[in-house]
Amino acid sequence: MARLAVVFALLFAPFAAMADELTGSTNRNIGPVTKQPIPRFVSLKPSDTPMREGPSKDHRIRWIFKREGLPVEVIAEHEQWRRVRDSESTEGWVYFGRLSNRRTVIVLAGKDRPERDLFARESETSAIVARLQPGVIASVESCSADWCEVTLEGFRGFVKKNAVWGVYPEERVK
Repeated sequence: MARLAVVFALLFAPFAAMADELTGSTNRNIGPVTKQPIPRFVSLKPSDTPMREGPSKDHRIRWIFKREGLPVEVIAEHEQWRRVRDSESTEGWVYFGRLSNRRTVIVLAGKDRPERDLFARESETSAIVARLQPGVIASVESCSADWCEVTLEGFRGFVKKNAVWGVYPEERVK
């Protein structure tokens, strides 16, 4: 009986791995194609990036991203396709050539007022460099436990991690 179980496991393991790739299962921590962490954040290279229902050009286009640099979260891989999720939780498949490892974040709306402050240092008592509107995309230079240093349109400063989408709460970026 034990031998039968081993044979069964060996025969069906490849199919289980393929199912994980196609369904976006995040039970694993390493992507089967890139050997990079899953999930992980990346950004869109060109504007007009189609998001498809499945991992091939034969699948219908669900959405077209119009913003270069938009952060997306890779949640699965299948051959040359990456299943991604955007800041509004929309999911679909994007061709790998349209993704960049450049780290960006998108500013989230605040509770009391929509804009978020960009500070000169990692302190809410430091000078405010700019006020960032929701939806603004910034390049990530680094992130500590609670802050990210970002650049955008001639500005450089620090924003609270919980004010942006595109980095994980526990993540540190160097």
